[in-house]
Parts: sequence; structure tokens; C-alpha cells
Amino acid sequence: MSTSSGKYLLLISIHGLIRSHELELGRDADTGGQTKYVVDLARALARRDDIAQVDLITRRVFDPAISSDYAEPVEELTDKARIVRIEAGPQEYIPKELLWDHLDSLMDNLAVWLKKQDRMPDLVHSHYADAGYVGVRLAHLLGIPLVHTGHSLGRDKRKRLLARGLSRDEIESTYNIERRIDAEEEVLANADLVITSTHNEIDEQYGLYNYYDPHRMVVIPPGTDLEQFRPATSGEQIPFANQVNRFVSDPDKPLVLALSRPDERKNILTLIEAFGESQALRQAANLLIVAGNRDDIRDMDIGAQSVLTNILLIVDQYDLYGRVAIPKSHRADEVPDIYRLVAASGGVFINPALTEPFGLTLLEAAASGLPVVATENGGPVDIIANCNNGMLVDPLDKEAIADALLHLLRDKAAWQRAARNGLEGVRRHYAWEAHAKTYTEHIARISVSRPVIAAEMPAPRAIRYRDRAIFTDLDLNLIGNPTALKHFANTIRENRRCVTFGIATGRRIDSALALMKKHGIPSPDVLISSLGTRIHYGQNLTEDHQWANHIDHDWNPKQIRRVLAELPGLKLQPKKEQSHAKISYYYDPRKAPSLDEIVKLIRQHEITANVISAYGQFLDVLPSRASKGQALRYVAQRLDIPMEHVLAVGGSGADEDMMRGNTLAVVVANRHHEELSQLVDQERIYFASQAHAQGILEAIDHYDFFHSCNVPRT
Repeated sequence: MSTSSGKYLLLISIHGLIRSHELELGRDADTGGQTKYVVDLARALARRDDIAQVDLITRRVFDPAISSDYAEPVEELTDKARIVRIEAGPQEYIPKELLWDHLDSLMDNLAVWLKKQDRMPDLVHSHYADAGYVGVRLAHLLGIPLVHTGHSLGRDKRKRLLARGLSRDEIESTYNIERRIDAEEEVLANADLVITSTHNEIDEQYGLYNYYDPHRMVVIPPGTDLEQFRPATSGEQIPFANQVNRFVSDPDKPLVLALSRPDERKNILTLIEAFGESQALRQAANLLIVAGNRDDIRDMDIGAQSVLTNILLIVDQYDLYGRVAIPKSHRADEVPDIYRLVAASGGVFINPALTEPFGLTLLEAAASGLPVVATENGGPVDIIANCNNGMLVDPLDKEAIADALLHLLRDKAAWQRAARNGLEGVRRHYAWEAHAKTYTEHIARISVSRPVIAAEMPAPRAIRYRDRAIFTDLDLNLIGNPTALKHFANTIRENRRCVTFGIATGRRIDSALALMKKHGIPSPDVLISSLGTRIHYGQNLTEDHQWANHIDHDWNPKQIRRVLAELPGLKLQPKKEQSHAKISYYYDPRKAPSLDEIVKLIRQHEITANVISAYGQFLDVLPSRASKGQALRYVAQRLDIPMEHVLAVGGSGADEDMMRGNTLAVVVANRHHEELSQLVDQERIYFASQAHAQGILEAIDHYDFFHSCNVPRT
């Protein structure tokens, strides 16, 4: 890695198949424009002198069904940019909707990888909601700014799916939409800067969110590769013409091109119907549909299978044989040739999507000298306004689609004007060099604090050599079975040379110490108190002031008290339970709003905070960087203990984020109601059959913790 004075940027884009060459765009719903965007962005930023290094983080995949390229841990993009693949979850390739339970593991593995690097990043830039989930946690741990690009948003998607007639239950079971929206709300609450491609995203999509703050959003349109996408030269022979000509009876006609994934949202079926219903359009042009690659439609996922099957059915319905070309496959390096082929024929590119967040294909077409017709919903509005290279249409109005295409096909002066304007406009507004320049100007205005993960404060000498740790709460986990507690305490004393013993409690430090003394609990090596807002080490209880300073970021307790003051069912706990970094309430679920409604209210007031509910009767509000899980990870970094060697014990909802990710974990049998039941399918979380300390001892045996620390495969 370069050690120059320039910035080190960490880009995160988790789903899809990402590599440096021959991107498999359209292979599935997850491998679309975003994968190309992040690779091009990394390269463009790395070309700048003020950038020292760009690392693009994605998920490592070992799967015989796909290329072995995606299993390479590091792949060079340029001398200052690389793709870094981090393991998380199963080895095989899985769709983004199934990644959520594995994101904490990716975060833990990424933190370990970063600790081995020569320097820490100055900034993390997450792409899409899943990367946002990781980005928020990494930014909190490192104490660095978070930049986010949504690409598409869950609330907007849910709105469109509901309009199509799907029920909320169907949407949730298929798309995990609530987890996605929660992640998007969280990232909007914590991001220092949100980069969008169009003004439409800010107004129409981010405006649906509780934490909508347009002052932290900026439009920086992505660029396009002006060397790869260019007009055809005179007499240029394009081999892809052979694939098209075998479908059409009159190959001399202009081509109307639609190029996208076989996704229902791309609205290809309406385009074919418009073509089939317009005799004038059928006479004026042939239709070229490039919809991903296929060997056998029956082997594709159900969404792509449905779209491609219906394409063939509609072609048959309107008897469009000899007029419509639907090639089975194309290489990524043939895409520029396809645009040039259509432009050389005097044709038109069309993007008829129901909604298009940006419209990268429009830029590629424009750079190839090809006029465009595009949906009026989303990013194309900005592109057509900037480039004046085509027409916008209602994607559901078949007559309007046909009329717009015919206008450009028949009026040669209009066609030439649109082609010329597109070439000029894309160079002026959508070059990657300009994008990277604007990007670095905006991030230069964000303050960068010192990374916490690189803390130089030494670990307490007595515990520095231990390679594993146990962290447990007091009340629900240890207290309740005196005999089992005595056995547990003896087990800790017998293994003190190899294990760090930690307490992570919601109690204040004085209350926790009094309870430990009363029940004969060994003095912990690490005491995390007040729900992760304070950390003390050793018998001398040396406080970690760096942690206290770190979590104070953007913390405004007075404003939180004002916002929650009038809510029914919330009552402030006594002063002895309060601290600067923890506001504690009694919570009456019969009268109070739900936890989701309270979080929504806090976000609407643009407050960044963690809201934690436990035991069905307590509610605590903490700084966004504080929680038991975040404090545990900070301590593990300081003590150089792998997360795979940490046994986290949980009994209530306040323990959940300690248990997600790479920690070994146990839920004791006396857990509070069903607060942790959603973790039952997590591979690394053991649900003990016994209660209190006996449940912890059961887990120690289950994991063979003190002998082999046998870690289950992720």
C-alpha cells in the first residue's frame, strides 16, 4: 500500500460478482450497474495524486458454479487500487436478500484484515444497504467518516411492489425489506455525506425516510469510459452484427436497442408490445433485445425465467419473427460494439424501465453517438436535461413509446442533433475525471478523527498474553443459581492464565461492583458498564478515556430528553441510573409507543443514537457509537483477541449485538421471553438447555472452549 500523504479510501460493495475484467453484467439481479460503478469509481479515484490508495471491499466466494476469480483474496485494479475479498457466511454465491445474517461476520473479518495493513483508511464509502450496515459499524469502530451511495432504496422498492399488487408479507419474505429499510435509516442517521446520481433520488426516494437531510446529500453523477464507448468509425466492421442478422429478415433497417437485465422492472415486455402494436414502427426498424446471457431459460432464476419466457410469448403473439433479435449471449467487451452497431444503422437506444435510479446505459449510448428514448421516472430526467440527446416517455404508455422512437427514426436532422448533443453532453457532464475531482472536493470538507482501531494505548500487562475471552452480563446470566455460579467462578479462576474474563452489563459501575462482591463473582479483567458506554480494566479499574471520547461523537443528551419528554409510558429512571452517555427510562409497553416508533421519532429529529430495550420494561438511549457489542469489539482489538475466541453470553435484547458476527455465543435457557429468539438459526449461537451460570458452563463444554477453542465454520 502507498504510504504517501494522500487519502486512503475504503469502498464497500458486498453483493454481486465483482472483478477487474469482463464484468458479468446481467448475470443475475445482483450483478448490474452497481458492480461496474464501484470498479470504475475505484479506478478513477486512484488516478488522482491526492489519493494514496483505494480498496474495494466485497465478499469472497468459493463456488464451482462461478469463476474462481471471485475466490481470489486480492486483485489489483491499478497500482493504487485493488479489490479485496472478505469471507462471510457460506462459501457459495448467494443473493443479497440472504446476506443479512452474515454481515456482522464480514464486519469482524474486515476489521481483522484492516489491522494487518500499514495504515487505517481515512474514510469508508458504502454502496447499497448491505454495505451501509457494515459501513456504519466500521466507521463507529474506526472513528472515521462514512460516505454512502444507496443506488436504490428499500422504501421506494416497497412502494413499487405494493403498487404491483404484492402483499407486505410477500414482499418481506422475498426481499427482507424491513431489514434493508432499517439499515438504510441507520446509515442515513450516521453518514457524513450521501452521494446520489440525480436530484430525483434526493427528492423522490430519500424523501421517504425519517432521517432525510438534503443538506448532507450531494449529486455527483457517475462517469462513463469515453475510450471504451465511442462512435463507430467510417467503414468499421462490427462482428456482433452476425448475431443480430440471423434473427431479422431485413438487416438493412435501423435497430431499436434495449439493453438490460431480464428484470420485470426494466419493462421490456411493454416495449415489445408497443413495437408489435405499431405497424409504422415495425416497418421503420428492427428491435434488438439484449437481456443478459442464457444457456437454458429453464435453468435461470424464477424472475429472469418469467421475463424471458414472456418475451418469447409476446414475440409469438404479435408474430414478430424476422423483426426482433434476441441473442442468447454477449460478452462484456461486446457491449460498446452493440451501441456502435445500432448507431451506425441510424437506430435508437431505449430504456423503458418503470423507474431508473440513474441510467448508466444512457450515458454509454450517448458516448457512442446514439440518440435515446428513456423513462421519465428517475435519473434519465437529469441526463436528458444535461445532454439534450433524446426524449422522455411514460414507460406505461405504449403509444408514446412508439411515437418517440418514430420521431428519431424518421427525422434525420433530429437524430443527428441528438447524437451530436449526446457526444458533447456526456463529455461535459459525465466523465470519470470530473466525477473524481468533485468527489475529492466534497470529502475534503469532512473532518477525519483518529482511528480508534489503531489505538496505541497499551493493553493491561496482566492480560495481554491471553488468547481468548468470556464476556457475560450479570443479572440474567450469572445471578440466579448460586451453586452453578460457584462452579463457574472456580472454572474462571482455574483458567485465568489463558482467558480474559469480562463483564458487560447495563448497570452503572458502582452497582455492578456491589453485586459482584455480594455474589462472590471474580473481579473481571474488563468491566464494560452502562450498556457499553464505559470501559474499565483490571482490579484498579483503570478507565479507558479514549473510548469515552470516541463515543461522545455527535451525542446530544439534552435534545434526546426534550424529544422523549412528553411520550406516554416513558419515565426517567433515578439519577443514580443515569450517566452522561446513557439516558435510562422505565418503559410501560401498555402505554408507550413501540420501540420502532420511538426510533422513528428520534430519527425525525435528526438525532444519532442507539435505542436499546431490555426485559420488556427498560429503555436506554446511548450514543450511536456505544453498545455492548461495539465496546466488546473495541476491547478485543486492544487486547488482540480474535473474535472467534470470544464467548459472548446473552440473556436479553441488550446482548444481541455482542453475539452477532464472529463471536462464539450462548443464549442461556432463562433468557427474557423471546428477545433473542431471532438468533436461533445463527450457526455460531448456541441455545443452552440450562439456565444462568449453568448454561454458560454448558456452552464452555459445547465449544470445548478451554482446550481447542473449536470454532464452527462460517
